[in-house]
Amino acid sequence: MLQPSDITPDVRAALAGGPVPGFITARHPAEAERRFAVYRNNIAHSLREALARRFPVIRRLVGAGFFGAMAAEFIARHPPRSPVLQEWGGDFPHFLGLFAPVATLPYLGDVARIEWARGQAYHAADARPLPPERLDGSEPLRLHPSLQLLLLNHPAASIWQANQPGRDGRLRATGAETALIWRRPDFEVRVASLAPLEAGFIAALMGGRTLETATLLTDPVPMLTLLLRDGLICGAEDE
Repeated sequence: MLQPSDITPDVRAALAGGPVPGFITARHPAEAERRFAVYRNNIAHSLREALARRFPVIRRLVGAGFFGAMAAEFIARHPPRSPVLQEWGGDFPHFLGLFAPVATLPYLGDVARIEWARGQAYHAADARPLPPERLDGSEPLRLHPSLQLLLLNHPAASIWQANQPGRDGRLRATGAETALIWRRPDFEVRVASLAPLEAGFIAALMGGRTLETATLLTDPVPMLTLLLRDGLICGAEDE
């Protein structure tokens, strides 16, 4: 079986439907083609399944059949460049924005950004929470590596929430949203839609402003409570 180190440009071309690489031989050329076709189909199936696991809400929104066809097109245009499959798929949100068959669903790219960010948050580095009694409002805070703030052109956070298991998919929000994404200590990854002032508070902290300065923007209690509750304010790296 081919190993990750074997994924050279000619192998990538063959996986996309091109001729069988010259180093793959058999007694009869047709046999080499048949065997490689099996491998090609297995790889394509594995990548489609990996994409569906990474973007389950996109799959629900467009339907399983359409998602499979769309995934095949994405795989052909953006095959993995690394044997680490976790690193593959970051181009999917941009791909959706340019994929003509979903032009009438302009929010898909934003929803995909949320799903990609959730994967990044899940695999983010660990960091030790700062005990609340050591919180210093005059110094910039070190926030957890999983914390992300996404500025969205559509109500994508609400769409994502409405399409979770057990939800009916009905959307009650409109307009642009800002999504906060973070990983809890139990490794559950959360998504929340923030009000503008809440988003400004978090953005200020992420930008290096002190807590004292950020509190001038809005009431800090709701967001500060969330940050402390879920261990998102961290101590120094050497603590």
